Amino acid sequence: MPTTARFAGLKLAEDDRASLKKMLTGRTSMSARAWRRVRTLLLLDRGYTVTAAAEAVGSYRRETARIGKRYLARGLAHALSDDPRPKPTPLLDSTQEAAVVAMVCGPPPEGRARWSVRLVATEAVKRGIAPQLGRETARIALADHGLKPWREKNVVRADDQRRVRGSHGGRAPALRP
Repeated sequence: MPTTARFAGLKLAEDDRASLKKMLTGRTSMSARAWRRVRTLLLLDRGYTVTAAAEAVGSYRRETARIGKRYLARGLAHALSDDPRPKPTPLLDSTQEAAVVAMVCGPPPEGRARWSVRLVATEAVKRGIAPQLGRETARIALADHGLKPWREKNVVRADDQRRVRGSHGGRAPALRP
């Protein structure tokens, strides 16, 4: 197969080639992604073009080119591993999350018996706590604090209903007179 100018110099070191062949013929199990990377490096070493190697392993040209570039830049271990992925930025900062929790600990809006996740999300946007807030983000914020305001039995109670369960499971006297 003809070589491309980009990977004309992609020649594996003898020990790298031996370890890749051992990985393919060995009895150790590997993921399909790892197998594709090993096979791609061996094909590029044989002189396959990026396109031909990608077609042979059932991959994309871009992925095949990345594997070759990573081998040339940093060696075998880097070519077979994944690049670290960046963590997403949090959708709510601690102040906004505290404001959402405080809002839920208060009474629900007029005409509602209790808070729902959808209601928490829309009210947080209405009150200006966050510019936008999805239901899943609201659910996670409440779950982080152990709040389930949509349930009848919940730690969040109105002031006139503040009672604690006794050790026997029944109602204890009110906390406040």
